[in-house]
Formats: sequence, C-alpha cells, structure tokens
Amino acid sequence: MFAFPEQFSNATKANFESQFALISSLTSKTFEGMEKLVELNINTAKAALENSSATARQLLAAKDAQEFFSVSASQAQPNAEKALSYSRQVASIAADTGSEFTKVAESQFAEVNRKVISLVDEVTKNAPAGSEAYVSAIKTAISNANAGYEQFSKTTKQAREAMESNVNNAVSQFAQAANKAA
Repeated sequence: MFAFPEQFSNATKANFESQFALISSLTSKTFEGMEKLVELNINTAKAALENSSATARQLLAAKDAQEFFSVSASQAQPNAEKALSYSRQVASIAADTGSEFTKVAESQFAEVNRKVISLVDEVTKNAPAGSEAYVSAIKTAISNANAGYEQFSKTTKQAREAMESNVNNAVSQFAQAANKAA
C-alpha cells in the first residue's frame, strides 16, 4: 500500500543491526557467566584436592581406630558447609547472568520498539487519504505486541524470582540438614 522502499530498507538494516547487537551482548554475558562458573569450579577443585590431601595425611597418621573415626567424623561439617557455599555461589552466578540477560533484552527491545514507532509515525504522516483504518490497525498491532512483551517480561521475571527462591530454600534446607547431622 505504501511505496517507501528506502524507509523500509533502512528500517530492515537497523533491525538486523539491532539483532546482531543483541546476540553479541547475550553471547558476551553468557561467556562472562561461564567464565565465573569455570573459575569457581577450578578454585573449588583446588580446595577440595588440598583438603583431601590434608585429611588423608591425618587419617594415615591416626594411631588407632578411635582417632581414625574421629578425624573422619570431624570432616562432615566442614564438607557440608563447603558444599553449601558452592551451591550459593553457583546460584548467585546463575541469578546474576539471568539478570544481565534481562537488562540487555529489555534495553534492546526498547530501542527496537522506539525505531518501529518512529518508522510507523513517519510512514503514517505521508499516508494517502482513506488509509486511516490501515494506519490504526498497524498502531493497534504495535500496541498489542508491546503489551504482550510486557506481560511476557513480567512472567519471566516472576519465574526467575521463583527459581531463585526455590534454590535458596533448597540450600537453606540442605544447611539445616547438614547442621543436624553434625
């Protein structure tokens, strides 16, 4: 209906550039999260190896079965606390990465939305007489898409918060069970 190929071409190009920027940002945030997770795992493995070596030396130095079992039992609480700390750190990394994803996606969506609205406004300024219903339908579709995105965003945020809460509850229950066992 409208013959504005240059405007649509520019809008398409801007859209592809925005999508590429979004993918690049999300990829970067993914690698940052993975880097933190790998660093945590390496540090945890080093600490576990050092702890295992120290415990093995203590067990080998035990003079009788009583001392051997005492050394073994004394490791339960610190090991449970270390596992709890590790779980909290993993949950924190996941939550931070998810939060960064949300920020990037929201800012990118706002920018694309602004550009689309600007394009529609520009096109509708020069719309021929009698196309008011078509213009109104386009604006309604954009409004509905925005409302749908906002609802999706709220639902995603609620799901992420529920997951974080569940992870925190599980870690807390594990900590209570570990304390009771000790």
